[in-house]
Amino acid sequence: MQSSSPAGRAGRPRSAAADTAILAATRAALVDLGWSKLTLGDVATRAGVAKTTLYRRWAGKNELVVDAVAELFDELELPDRGSLAADIEGVVLQFAAILARPEARSGLMAVVAESTRDEALRERIRTSIVERQKRLVLEGRARAQARGELPPEPDTTEAARTADLIFDMVAGAVVHRTLVSAETANGDWVRSFTQVLLWGLTSRPTDPDDG
Repeated sequence: MQSSSPAGRAGRPRSAAADTAILAATRAALVDLGWSKLTLGDVATRAGVAKTTLYRRWAGKNELVVDAVAELFDELELPDRGSLAADIEGVVLQFAAILARPEARSGLMAVVAESTRDEALRERIRTSIVERQKRLVLEGRARAQARGELPPEPDTTEAARTADLIFDMVAGAVVHRTLVSAETANGDWVRSFTQVLLWGLTSRPTDPDDG
């Protein structure tokens, strides 16, 4: 699993065990107390560390909660089910299952709301969650290209743009379904969504000059 915490300052080495305990305690506090009542003092007590330990690692609650939620998304893996459609369904079901967890749901919605007023927080969400999880898109596309399910993309700029679009479509649809609409992303919904996504991936874009 990738580290969810910011780079440590010079001095005494960081303790991976302390980081793990702090992030777990943050998620537990989110469930028990909610965003508004969560404090770094409570997290420190739950984690069994000094409050100063948290402040050496995180500037405040916003950054801490982003990293605690990001660690959950690092659990995502792209299964090899033998086809692009089956692989997509597998990872989408995992993603929906994580979003169904109270600590992920409350933490993600809270930091997204706070980020509307905080550009630094938006950047942390992008780097700690969005950019890290784009690895799944890149891995899935490379696997599908090796199988011959998707054509190669020699233009690296266009390939990067496509990867961003795929990620936005998957993440946006699942987050809206589970957190905004409060509906279940069950097997039927995931299969229907995957069919729509694959139609877009495998259809040739219309060239304006063809008309």
